[in-house]
Amino acid sequence: MCKPNNPSPPSSVDPGIKPSDPASAATSAGGGGGGGGGTRIVSRKELASHNSPSSAWCAIHRRAVAAADADASGGDDGGGGGHVVLDVTKFASVHPGGDLILLSAGKDASILFETYHPRGVPKSLVEKLIIGTLMEDSDDEYGGSYYSWTSDFYPTLKSRVVRRLSDLGLERRGSAEIRIKAIFLLCGFWYSLLRMLHSSSSFAVAALWSVSMGTFAALVGTNVQHDGNHGAFARSSRLNKLAGWTMDMIGASAFTWEMQHMLGHHPYTNVLDAVEEERKAAGEECELEEKDQESDPDVFSSFPLMRMHPLHSPSWYHRYQHLYAPFLFAVMTLAKVFQQDFEVATSKRLYHIDATVRYGSPWNVARFWIMKFVTLTYMLALPMYLHGIPRGLALFVIGHLACGELLATMFIVNHVIEGVSYGRKDLRGGDGDDDDGKKEKNARGKPTTMTGVTPMERTREEAFERSILRSDETRALPSVPFNDWAAVQCQTSVNWAPGSWFWNHFSGGLSHQIEHHLFPSICHTNYVYIQDVVEKTCEEYGVPYQSEPSLWVAYGKMINHLRLMGRGKIE
Repeated sequence: MCKPNNPSPPSSVDPGIKPSDPASAATSAGGGGGGGGGTRIVSRKELASHNSPSSAWCAIHRRAVAAADADASGGDDGGGGGHVVLDVTKFASVHPGGDLILLSAGKDASILFETYHPRGVPKSLVEKLIIGTLMEDSDDEYGGSYYSWTSDFYPTLKSRVVRRLSDLGLERRGSAEIRIKAIFLLCGFWYSLLRMLHSSSSFAVAALWSVSMGTFAALVGTNVQHDGNHGAFARSSRLNKLAGWTMDMIGASAFTWEMQHMLGHHPYTNVLDAVEEERKAAGEECELEEKDQESDPDVFSSFPLMRMHPLHSPSWYHRYQHLYAPFLFAVMTLAKVFQQDFEVATSKRLYHIDATVRYGSPWNVARFWIMKFVTLTYMLALPMYLHGIPRGLALFVIGHLACGELLATMFIVNHVIEGVSYGRKDLRGGDGDDDDGKKEKNARGKPTTMTGVTPMERTREEAFERSILRSDETRALPSVPFNDWAAVQCQTSVNWAPGSWFWNHFSGGLSHQIEHHLFPSICHTNYVYIQDVVEKTCEEYGVPYQSEPSLWVAYGKMINHLRLMGRGKIE
């Protein structure tokens, strides 16, 4: 019933392929049916097994292939339904985006393919990688995705955003602004650290510099490593990798972050598998191979301490979660640095996500341990040596509390707040009945909200009421399924202070969360220039676009949302 998630370990560079010739890499990459002629049928279980350095397969839906040459202009172009299977084993070594492509090995990569190639990909290149077709048998126990890709909403949106960037002469990845800001933030972090270390005569002064260090660490995380690991910091994959390494510089692991953020949170925002959650509530264990990959770890990683999804069973103490949430936010980075990173590195798994793709490499494992040793030396050992053990430890904790509170605040208000919806994947049928009233095995459960009315329903109802009042408006809204991937991102994400240059820079683009989730490979400094395009397109298609006037308003609504969520089951 559930589908496994088995990403691939990093692939070594094939010396026989020239980096300047991706087409030749694609030609030689096909494992048994390159050139678009692959006719073999591949089950999802077989696909998941090809996650090794010597055999890395992934699947993408046919519409992505059909529209590859259309410069993200949309339309099926006769591509039909279903998925094709690609062998990217050798192509990974010359992939323009670096080894990010290996994150998709062994799984359905449709979302990664769509979101990281807004301009499209040469169809001829994709076809050379095709080796077969993914089994779409309704009886396949690994089958079924929460999302629909039948609407032209996202293709239209991509086309318009690409055109806006082109008209303004802006690069999709990288900008002078982000490079200047990166230098400033990195200097701020190191200067604060050095001043903290040399303020041994006054603990109060050292504590202030520790707060400054933690604040700069948070801003490095949201502005530099975030764009770097998304491949948006620069056009160069090496510069992106270097920017991503700043995550390790401030104490956490970029590899673990990739697993949770890029393979879990971004593709499946606020989505949980209903069957798995019901089994947990009944006290049953869900075997590792049964866990579904289409779940957002960000909404269950804090459970049972916090209830952030309506599918989670409420406990008595959740009634007070809005009171203790800010304190939990503050220890977020401490838990990550000392618990999560080590657990993932040693087990090679993060919740339902196989982390072998990163921690299966001896070099990556060595980098993890070396960086942990180095960062704990200058952030913990040196303060303890210069200030004494109690004060040095206190300074380390103070810095992390400042970092964790700022990071968690800017992240959580974007997805756990009044007005958002929560995806409910249920392969048993229900809200996904067909026209004859029959239960579909691969049905998508209707999103759950605080009021019982989804943002999509509310938006379309308001649009209909406006059309009645405006006699000149006769055009019906385009049909967009409630589980259209891009529409789900708009229903589960919220902006705050949209259009603000300052807050966009301060938050690293988190204030434009809708734009970021729709276009993670676009540098965050560009969000203020595409925000109006996204909002107007959403209005045209009847897709929700929620924004709050400020971070403070959003924070208040987040706290109130946690209060209501903690009171019990939400219909």
